[in-house]
Amino acid sequence: MKHIAIIVIVILSSIINVAAQRFGGMGGVSPVEAKCFTKTAGEYVDVCVSMTISPSWHVYSTEGEEGPTWTTINIEEITNAVADGKLKSDGEEHKVFDEMFSMNVGYFESKVTFIQRFKTEAGKAWHIAGYLQYGACNNESCLPPTNVEFSFDGTTPAKSVAQATDAQQPKVEEKSQETLAATEEPATAGIDTIVPEPQVAQLSAAPATAIENITEESSLWLIFWSCFLAGFVALLTPCVWPIIPMTVSFFLKRSQNRAKAITDATTYGLSIIIIYVALGLIVTLWKGASGLNDLSTNAIVNIFFALMLIVFGISFLGAFEIALPSSWSSAVDNKASQSGGFGGIFLMAFTLSLVSFSCTGPIIGFLLVQLGTGSNISGPIIGMLGFALALALPFTLFALFPAWLKKLPRSGSWMMTVKVVLGFIELAFALKFLSVADLAYGWNILPRETFIVIWAALALALGLYLWGIIKLSHDGPSEGIGTTRLILGSASIAFCFYMIPGLWGAPLKAVSAFVPPMHTQDFVLGKQMPHAKYTSYEEGLQEAKRTGKPILIDFTGHGCVNCRQMEQAVWTDPRVAEKLNNDYVLISLYVDDKRSLPEGKTQVTETDGSISYLRTIGDKWSYLQRSRYGVNAQPFYVKLTPSNEQMIGKPQKFTTSVDEFLSWLE
Repeated sequence: MKHIAIIVIVILSSIINVAAQRFGGMGGVSPVEAKCFTKTAGEYVDVCVSMTISPSWHVYSTEGEEGPTWTTINIEEITNAVADGKLKSDGEEHKVFDEMFSMNVGYFESKVTFIQRFKTEAGKAWHIAGYLQYGACNNESCLPPTNVEFSFDGTTPAKSVAQATDAQQPKVEEKSQETLAATEEPATAGIDTIVPEPQVAQLSAAPATAIENITEESSLWLIFWSCFLAGFVALLTPCVWPIIPMTVSFFLKRSQNRAKAITDATTYGLSIIIIYVALGLIVTLWKGASGLNDLSTNAIVNIFFALMLIVFGISFLGAFEIALPSSWSSAVDNKASQSGGFGGIFLMAFTLSLVSFSCTGPIIGFLLVQLGTGSNISGPIIGMLGFALALALPFTLFALFPAWLKKLPRSGSWMMTVKVVLGFIELAFALKFLSVADLAYGWNILPRETFIVIWAALALALGLYLWGIIKLSHDGPSEGIGTTRLILGSASIAFCFYMIPGLWGAPLKAVSAFVPPMHTQDFVLGKQMPHAKYTSYEEGLQEAKRTGKPILIDFTGHGCVNCRQMEQAVWTDPRVAEKLNNDYVLISLYVDDKRSLPEGKTQVTETDGSISYLRTIGDKWSYLQRSRYGVNAQPFYVKLTPSNEQMIGKPQKFTTSVDEFLSWLE
């Protein structure tokens, strides 16, 4: 009898475990348990969110602008503290290529701790409040973007080890794994937030593992060499190239000996580096002080950068010149001629920066746009160092070896060609920033096929220009094209042809990181998928009452990979598509819609009595789903009567069976 009881218990446990894995997150129990706590070390405070993830579920990583719901931190209230770097993760990250989003995605299983470091002001009380937002999925469903609310207060000691000297600051970062002590201040409870238990505070909350340090170092080297190459390209523009022999000859002639000429040229090069690195430092301080952790998806910032790149790109094509007032450069030049020593040479370098602005400005602007929205706070400084080094090296090298001046290629039309090519590149990347804002806020003004058409047209125009078929107003007569222009033009035309199949749904994996995801495309050759006419429950309800058709609510998300999989596998069936289009009023409610609620932040009470906050339209639909139907995962489908909004039959969850879904519809 005892053995039979044990067998029964084992069988029941197995059934419960399978059911939990299959339906976890579909009801009131969340598959992710999150706990908030802080760790402090001198003037540094780490806000940590530790997650325990149910089997078969995973939480997405922190990187990415498109694709699934990435983990992000949002600061709503902050006093006497600034964010120090980006949100980090401590856990075993898995990376796979996701065909639905046509991109590499990172995720965590079992457990992970997300850490945001802040630097506080010595001797002052600090306050940090906000929420961490994450997305989780299993093989059948995805959670909506889920918020973990937190609110912490504390006081930084007037003196700390971290403040001893600036040189000691990196040591605090390295020793943080051993010295950070957890506080006992609980976070404000959110949907999935649990007040931390004492043992939770002992979890390792290292802000950066050895792997992360290696990754950051590799990233900085990539930034440096990429910007160095950009500086070399800027060197070839008509605003900079002719100045090299003029400036070096000036140093050689005005100096009584060659050693003095080399010293002056080297000082001139160092001055260029100082000027551009200072520019990178300004961007770094601005970014760090502002604490814009979600800068890369901010609509205003992305639109501003896009417009800036469009203006710069059009100027490179010769429509107009962007130049600073000539009086500025004249005044600086006059001051430089009157000054001697380092001051005079520095002013000469500053004059070069002003005079060459019409050529270098667009390149610098593009670089700072990319670096300013990157994940490494040192990026702008390192990037400008690489850019300035490429500009400064020729002045020193030609002063060391003046005979090389005679071997320099003469200024000519080839420099204008370089400028035009850069103009096309600026215009192409401007679309990328517009696309980021469009996807984040659901405007649908730049779907995938529109993006592809514009990029293909730009590539075609660039290729025809390099082949000499298209000429711009500032181009002179040309008897033929060189080998370089022929090869580059052919590559640009080939890229145009590569993009064209994307208009019919080709994945375009080589540029999938830039092109909007497939679900934004209306026309795909082959199976067609119906689209909901309504993304507002209230508007869809009015239409249903007018027509008398039953309502079909589709709880979905832009970043829900399971939703896209079911749509492509089931909704594209002609029988299903016909019923969705003709027999129902289809309402798609996106639980990750980032648009703010018109009424602002709203407090609501969950079914378990806990308090949570609705900030976006997506939060509203997510709350509707879990409060009315007791479900918190997507995809999830509900049929309602139009008159009294009563459910027709049972809801339907994820399935790849066309017959099962069709039977449910009928």
